[in-house]
Amino acid sequence: MIELAAPERRVGERSEPTRSGGAANSRRPAAAPVGTEVVAKAQRRKFTAEYKLAIVEEADRATNPGEIGSLLRREGLYSSHLVEWRRLRAAGALSALSQKRGRKPTRNPLAEENQKLKAQVARLEKKLQQAEIIIDIQKKVSALLGIGLPESDRDESN
Repeated sequence: MIELAAPERRVGERSEPTRSGGAANSRRPAAAPVGTEVVAKAQRRKFTAEYKLAIVEEADRATNPGEIGSLLRREGLYSSHLVEWRRLRAAGALSALSQKRGRKPTRNPLAEENQKLKAQVARLEKKLQQAEIIIDIQKKVSALLGIGLPESDRDESN
């Protein structure tokens, strides 16, 4: 009985390398060889609007069973990516496809200083108004009691 020798596989090699199309058919740039070292902090993948739109259009053109799954495997995407990108495309916004994630930019430092100064002016105006009311009351009380107040040089220059 003759046994056919199966082709030997290297460690880490998939048994069916042509099944998903491999990296040759991918739109992603070829990745550098992966080392065994762990990166300190993983980087979030960022997709351009053009890339997202091209993937959605290619998925829409897929007619045979398994084509969309093959596309997603080839590009390293999840079906949730496709669902979200289709929803954004249906909303009619290519710009929405390229929206930036994360915290909004901080306000202008001059605007912050302007707000602080406005608040300070408001506080000082309130204090001034209270001081003027107190001075008016003191003048009226001294007039009622007949106590003469010394005249000042700054007498109501406003």
